[in-house]
Amino acid sequence: MLLALNEEKGTMSGAYVEYSVAAAILAELLLLKRIRVNVDDKDKVELVDATSTGDKVMDEALQKIADAKRRAKLKDWVQRIGHISRLKHKVAEQLAADGIIALEEKKVLWLFTQKVYPEVNPKPEKELRYQMRRLVLEKPLEVDPRVALMVSLAKSAHLLSQVFSKEELKQHKERIEQIAKGEELGAIASDVVAAVEVAVMVAVMLPAITAATTSAATSASTTCST
Repeated sequence: MLLALNEEKGTMSGAYVEYSVAAAILAELLLLKRIRVNVDDKDKVELVDATSTGDKVMDEALQKIADAKRRAKLKDWVQRIGHISRLKHKVAEQLAADGIIALEEKKVLWLFTQKVYPEVNPKPEKELRYQMRRLVLEKPLEVDPRVALMVSLAKSAHLLSQVFSKEELKQHKERIEQIAKGEELGAIASDVVAAVEVAVMVAVMLPAITAATTSAATSASTTCST
């Protein structure tokens, strides 16, 4: 969310940020051992511990998994959690409560009200950028899985340009791809990255498929009427 927010304007950028946020939530729940991927049950997610994490958004996602009548794979949960009402804003509101960003409203075209979240404490984002840059540029021997996931998810959300220059992205493309494929993460974490890519692909394709189906149905109806 911090990478997606414009520090001064407080507006959001990036592609399908909801899915990246959803994947980050799932990754954290995996790392906290609240959920696990059951390889013996077609890689479906199952609940391990439903007790509160102390984070409202993660608890809402965890409860959603706990209440599910059927188990589902990570890619399905990325989409379901990504569709939680006001997900981006709920995360932003927590960042505001922590004093990292401010919560403001501004008028758009004098008619509509838009919520914006300008940054007031740059330290957390600066630290995040530093750790991401260190992982890619310095190739440390010890890898923090959360930082590796951040690089991978930022790539999926087209937010790496917020951290690296064009020249750096070009020069270290192979290293970034290595991280994005989960080679620095382990099997479960790489599954999370793959899941968000599937969710984004579905989100991109669905409107086009729906439009094509509607168009075909309209054409068929017109032909039948004729």
